[in-house]
Amino acid sequence: MAIELNHQEVLTPPAPSATVMVLRDCPHGLEVLMVRRHGNSKVLGGVHVFPGGKLDVLDCQTSDSQLDQSAETLAASLGEVMLDAATGAGLYVAALRETFEECGLLLHRELPPDVPADLRRHLKDGLGFAAAMAQLGLTLQTRCLKPWSRWITPRVPSVTNRRFDARFFVALAPAGQEALHDDHEVTETVWLTPEAALSRYWSGELGLVPAQILSLSQLVRYATAADVMSAACARPPLLIQPEPMELEGQRVMCYPGDPGHPVKHPTWSGPTRLIFRNNRFEPEGGLAALLG
Repeated sequence: MAIELNHQEVLTPPAPSATVMVLRDCPHGLEVLMVRRHGNSKVLGGVHVFPGGKLDVLDCQTSDSQLDQSAETLAASLGEVMLDAATGAGLYVAALRETFEECGLLLHRELPPDVPADLRRHLKDGLGFAAAMAQLGLTLQTRCLKPWSRWITPRVPSVTNRRFDARFFVALAPAGQEALHDDHEVTETVWLTPEAALSRYWSGELGLVPAQILSLSQLVRYATAADVMSAACARPPLLIQPEPMELEGQRVMCYPGDPGHPVKHPTWSGPTRLIFRNNRFEPEGGLAALLG
């Protein structure tokens, strides 16, 4: 699908948000869950993304008694000097909440089979996510999540007229649960190997935006879900602040290590710039560059 390029400068601060790359192992390799946003959505309508969304006020009001780790520990794990404990913990809660709301997966070990249905009922009745979990006698298992990266949208975003400060997490798919889209925010859930997702993007079968393109390009380099989780535990989250520029009439998004980016050391192995052409973002070197 074609992506419409944004030219509007956004003066408001980026909205804190959380995104989760849910992983599982299959006979043909590592798979990641992607969801297709509703075509009428104001943000990335029709595009395939990882489950996620904006931080809610209630996310930041979760008490330590509802968490399996303290708010201070969770904030420290994100590696952001100015991040307060309530917001840090709230980002974990948002990640758990959005994963359940968008694709029906509750990141929780040893979950009784009737819990997801009971949780949906409590949410429909108006309870907040953390309060609904507490009503069911369950703590929020933040240890299921590992911080992976932080993407801060530039003042001139590429594909939307909104800015986000998105913390990306990785998590293992919970056993015994099936991913289901809600037909409201999300109209499709699909498990794909990173290679398949990028190949389908290249063939025009699905739409992706830069953060997803480059995150998938990183995942290509891992054989198993455990390998990804281990990598997340071994380093602080990657900070990515894309630097847009216009070059020969084309929008170019530069990333750490690129000559057009102020950070000269590359953050990852792979493309350091994406060029908007053919109504989509492409790296120099084409699909092969994304697949490593």
